[in-house]
Amino acid sequence: MKALVGRPAGAPRRDARGNAPVIAVTGMAFEAKIVRGRGVDAVYVARADWLERALSEALARGCSGIVSFGTAGGLAPDLKPGTLIVADTVSGPFGPLKTDAVWTARMLDALANTPLARTTRRGEMAGVAAPVKSEVEKRSLHSASGVLAVDMESHIAGAIATARGLPFAVCRAVVDPARCTLPPAATAGLRDDGTTAIGPIIRELMRQPSQLGALLRLAGDARAAKSTLVRARHAFEVAGAFTFD
Repeated sequence: MKALVGRPAGAPRRDARGNAPVIAVTGMAFEAKIVRGRGVDAVYVARADWLERALSEALARGCSGIVSFGTAGGLAPDLKPGTLIVADTVSGPFGPLKTDAVWTARMLDALANTPLARTTRRGEMAGVAAPVKSEVEKRSLHSASGVLAVDMESHIAGAIATARGLPFAVCRAVVDPARCTLPPAATAGLRDDGTTAIGPIIRELMRQPSQLGALLRLAGDARAAKSTLVRARHAFEVAGAFTFD
């Protein structure tokens, strides 16, 4: 399996001072496209074992820190689509994983004077091995743990960062709120490599056309999440929040 990173194989992108890049861990190609840039390489894979391998290959080329960046499912009932989560902790199969307090503070400082400050939440994320799709599942997970949101990559990124002694951070935007149950068509086209195929989505809609309304609502929520990620990435660039001395 080829490592899916935001640049060709070879020497990592380094800044003018020769510093190793931050590695951003995402599950989907569009998230990687948003986050990659000066001083940031991106790894994107939907399948967990491929993600671990791709991240290890990226780390071998040099890394100053690992950030989990992308979308998440909302668990707290008050979180709207597009809400930004900057996590202190990720709970999951590997136990609680703390993010780097200094790096997390730098990210929050970068957002402080932007419109995103009003819609940013700091707290605990959950990491899971399979999608949390239904409103019932989301309500149960939130009731049991009080976590704000959930994704499938942060616990892997955190575990590898902790094992390597690297700074770890999380920045995720809510795409599907707690009240939302994902229709089967929403995940039908997601490939293991983090890209999306249209054919399976169309076939799923032909099988059950009643999913169309929920899918269109989810598309609107996804636009809100994507907009948040783009604005957050710009704020981090301006403030140098993804740069280590």
